[in-house]
Amino acid sequence: MAVIRKSPEELMIMREAGRITALALDAMRQAVRPGISTQELDEIAADVIRSHNATAAFLGYPPGSPYPYPATVTASINDELVHGIPCRDRILKEGDIISLDCGVVYEGFVGDSAFTMGVGKISDVAQQLLQVTEEALYVGIEQARAGNETRDISLAVQKYVESRGYGVVREYTGHGVGRAMHEEPQVPNWWPSGRKRLRGWNSVLLEPGIVFAIEPMVSVGKPATQMLDDHWTVVTLDGSLCAHFEHTVAITPDGPPIILTLP
Repeated sequence: MAVIRKSPEELMIMREAGRITALALDAMRQAVRPGISTQELDEIAADVIRSHNATAAFLGYPPGSPYPYPATVTASINDELVHGIPCRDRILKEGDIISLDCGVVYEGFVGDSAFTMGVGKISDVAQQLLQVTEEALYVGIEQARAGNETRDISLAVQKYVESRGYGVVREYTGHGVGRAMHEEPQVPNWWPSGRKRLRGWNSVLLEPGIVFAIEPMVSVGKPATQMLDDHWTVVTLDGSLCAHFEHTVAITPDGPPIILTLP
C-alpha cells in the first residue's frame, strides 16, 4: 500500500478530527478517579464525540471482523498495554495507571491519540514509567521532519527508552492515519541499526503531507506481550507495568511536524 500525502485542505479536516479526539481524551482525564468504571469513561468520550458531529473510529473496528471492537475507547490498566475493553465492573483503584486511547472520524478523516495517567497517588516506579514514555513520544516527534525517514523516529524512541532501562514493545507500532485508521507508513518504536527494512516494513522518506501516529509502548519489565481471550486486550507477558502515549502528526515543508491531536 502506498503512502498517501494529504492536501492542505485535508489537513485542516484532520486537525479538527484531532482536536475532537483531544477533547474526548481530556474529558476522560478529568474524570479519572478511584471508584469510576472504565465503562463510565467510555460513555464520557462517546458524549464528547457525538456533541461534535463526529463518530468513534474504534467502535465496530475492523469492519467484517468476527470480533469487532465493542466500545468507543480502549482502557488498559496496569499490565494491560493496549486495547483493553471498557466495562462496568472494571473499577479504578488508587495507585492504578490507566492508558486511554481514542479515535475519531470527522468528515471522513481520522484522529488518533492516547495517554497514560495515574489514578490518585501512584508509586515512584509508575510515575517514572509515565514520564519516560511521554518523553519518548516527544523525542520521536522531534525526528518527524521532512528529509528524515521513519526509522529515524524508531531509533530515537528506542534509544531514549532503553537508555533509561525500560523495554520497548516490538509487536505493535505507530501507523499512517487518514481516511483509514491504519495506513502506511508503519512507524515501529524500535529499529535494527543500519537496516533499511524491518519485518517487511520499509523505512519511508518523510515528505510534506504525510500523516501518521507515533505511539511509544513501554514496559518496566520485559517487552514481550500476549493477547487475552477477549481477542483484544494486550498484556505484558511478565505482568509488569506498561504505558502508552500517542499523537497523530503531519510532516511540514520545514521544521517540526504539526501535532494534529491537540485541543
